[in-house]
Amino acid sequence: MKEKKQVQSMKVGVVGLGQFAPELLPLFLAHPGISEVSACDVVPDRLQSAREQFGITRLFDDFDALLRSDVDAVALFTQRWLHGPMTIAALQHGKHVYSSVPMGVSLEEIEQILQLVRATGLTYMTGETSYYYPGVVFCRKEFRKGSFGRFVYGEAEYLHDMSHGFYEAYRYSGGDQWKRTASFPPMLYPTHSISSILGVTNSYATSVSCVGYVDREKDGVFDTSVSMWGNEFSNETALFTTADGGSMRINEMRRIGVPTNIPSSRMSMFGTRASFEQQTGSAVWQTLDGYTPVTDLLTTAPVESPANAGRGSNDIVDEDLRAEFRSGFAPIHDPSGLPRSFEGLDNGHEGSHQFLVNDFVVSGLSETLPPLNAWVSARFAVPGIVAHQSALRAGERLAVPDFGLYASPTDEQESL
Repeated sequence: MKEKKQVQSMKVGVVGLGQFAPELLPLFLAHPGISEVSACDVVPDRLQSAREQFGITRLFDDFDALLRSDVDAVALFTQRWLHGPMTIAALQHGKHVYSSVPMGVSLEEIEQILQLVRATGLTYMTGETSYYYPGVVFCRKEFRKGSFGRFVYGEAEYLHDMSHGFYEAYRYSGGDQWKRTASFPPMLYPTHSISSILGVTNSYATSVSCVGYVDREKDGVFDTSVSMWGNEFSNETALFTTADGGSMRINEMRRIGVPTNIPSSRMSMFGTRASFEQQTGSAVWQTLDGYTPVTDLLTTAPVESPANAGRGSNDIVDEDLRAEFRSGFAPIHDPSGLPRSFEGLDNGHEGSHQFLVNDFVVSGLSETLPPLNAWVSARFAVPGIVAHQSALRAGERLAVPDFGLYASPTDEQESL
């Protein structure tokens, strides 16, 4: 196992040039703490696009070759079930890791990642967008002030119908065999929802009972004879208990009748002294004395980015998904800690992209824990893994293991 080396700036290798990576590449390229950006993909046309659109000249068509190079860090935008193994390999080669969610799809993968991060001292972070969503930022601020009182109950959901760009996304990443992987079990991708609650309370799940909705559509996606996971659930609903004495309900849904022009994630939280409710097109803050609409405070302003005009990365993103890649900041966000070189650049998924890239680079260079460090990320992923097992066992309540925290949250680097 290679040891980490102290650096003043980072060389980053971006791995997997599908639909998401091109949206963050301009931020990696613009960050003053990054001295070089390389790109890695097995598809030659995507590497050529990285050269033509972004001016990236150091290209790799083999992940192992990238790991043997002098890059300091890798940013993984590969298929969901590859994150765990690729993270493990990168840490073993002494590389910092930024990983798209989920962290892993098995408890064994996640435990090994935690062991490696602790042993090496390398920076690991997941790119969990929901942690920076305006509603979550609002609730986190109020929770830390004590406004909620004691946490009682939270609910969050990721409502993303297959027809809203998912068919095209899976075809793009999976080729002729795309239906094998399009059936990815919803609760193995739970972090947008779970982080919306636990990212506020800083607690963790202790037990879960989950039920699955057996898909009835005839498109062959959630077909057990085709699915890589033998999965027939297009929707899963879980009820968790949490260590702080509360509970949370999590919905992960891929067959659900909602429009494309609303955020796919939303949440509500109830405490003993105050509550927050978020529904389609509205958000309300409530106390024992009354309520206050906060929708305007949480509404993002789409970015029109002259700096990126004509670069074309949006051409590979289905039209139904493009709005999520072009949202800007909301008034609740505080961008004062971001580098000035980010000004005018895109900031998608409800204002999260710029915070994600900056937190990773700052943590890697300063050797501090990012907010979405390995232990926090495990608390967002592990409950979903156990929840899916519960659904396979007809809702049997199962204990959710917790791997603890590396350090007190007060010792972590804060960006919001």
